[in-house]
Amino acid sequence: MTPEQKTLVQSSWKLVSPISSTAADLFYGRLFELDPSLRSLFPDDIHEQKVKLMQMLAYCVHGLDHLDRIVSNVQALGIRHNDYRVKPEHYQTVGAALLWTLEQGLGPAFTDETRQAWIEVYTILSSVMIEAARQSPNAILE
Repeated sequence: MTPEQKTLVQSSWKLVSPISSTAADLFYGRLFELDPSLRSLFPDDIHEQKVKLMQMLAYCVHGLDHLDRIVSNVQALGIRHNDYRVKPEHYQTVGAALLWTLEQGLGPAFTDETRQAWIEVYTILSSVMIEAARQSPNAILE
């Protein structure tokens, strides 16, 4: 990830933060539209999950300047996702829902360069989560 990509992600996140509740609604609506089977991985009331999603995204975006400091928390999140029955292939759908949500929320500010920056960040973070989940004793065997 280049310094410019970090800046693009962080500056675009500043535009998303004020609409975090709407962004979370958009994200989960799109996620379940892309893969309705994922709905069963969540409780009926996902309000708390929406808050956690936005908090974790903010934590990661703000931590981009010091990735080494957030890696252990991102790994722990990946391991916890085993308990939720998340499979590696689900991360692709989550990434697609995230990009769509950012596009909806940012409008014209979601440039091609910003999209590529978010793809880079999401790829790094999801790879860390997937690898940690695979190495975990409670890994979901495919």
